[in-house]
Amino acid sequence: MGLSATAHAQTVIKAGHGAQAGHPTQFGLVKFGELVAAKTGGKVKVEVYPDRQLGEEREMVEGLQLGTVDMAVVSTGPLNAFVPQVGVIDLPFLFKDSQHAYKVLDGEVGQDLLKRMDQKGIVGLAWWENGWRHLTTKKAIKAPDDLKGVKLRTMQNPVHIAAFKQIGAAPIPMAWGEVFTSLGQGVIDAQENPVTIIYTNSLWEVQKYLTLTGHVYGPHAVMFSKVAWDRLPADQQKALREAVAEATTYQRETSQRLEKEQLEELKKKGMVVETIDTAPFRAATAEIASSQKNVDQAMLEKIRAAGN
Repeated sequence: MGLSATAHAQTVIKAGHGAQAGHPTQFGLVKFGELVAAKTGGKVKVEVYPDRQLGEEREMVEGLQLGTVDMAVVSTGPLNAFVPQVGVIDLPFLFKDSQHAYKVLDGEVGQDLLKRMDQKGIVGLAWWENGWRHLTTKKAIKAPDDLKGVKLRTMQNPVHIAAFKQIGAAPIPMAWGEVFTSLGQGVIDAQENPVTIIYTNSLWEVQKYLTLTGHVYGPHAVMFSKVAWDRLPADQQKALREAVAEATTYQRETSQRLEKEQLEELKKKGMVVETIDTAPFRAATAEIASSQKNVDQAMLEKIRAAGN
């Protein structure tokens, strides 16, 4: 792997992500590839590898550092191990709505977090949308007490783990590739993810209830290997940045559209989709922000101010 050139001097970029081919990030990367080809006159080709073909998310981030992966789009979970400050955007009930999230991620805070990747051998390019995270379970969830002792799969994300422990659940960090089987076998009882992940991974087969908690807004970080980036001429770097910016709008719009469509499909598949009062969940997790040492309080205040 790694940036490669064909016999006709065409540069090939291998871009990986952990979601299925029906996820908005797949569509975003395909659109990015089309834009890059157009902007470089076909000199740069983007090959997209979904569904962890280039490794689990943490492995892809490590690959970016080593230069064995050119480009990756990953969730914030594994990023905390490389850029701990990213944890601030994983706080529960932080964003009021998607527009608040976009304003923060495209603004000073989001750009600051992308820049912090530089010292880790990664070029942070943009924030795409994974979506609002919701609970899927085998039993109905109406209040925080209903999660007491529930074996809940989380990402390897210290903020998420702390939040669910605070509620009383038993969070179990687990690689995504193991989740479907573990749910089917009863190793875990529940998981939490955006609608698009729930739908494209057929979780209705192993989970009955989808509770729309929207407890965390999950972005996808669009990143490039600094090793690979530095091999590109300045005009191609510029083309890639422009293409990412344009693809960001497309990817987010696609995400919003698919979430609505897939939520209806999940109902048709037999999932019980429930909307609940999230106030008790907000109250139960209110102290998380002050208990996490990697949460930059100044950054947190800027995020909250952006929602006013």
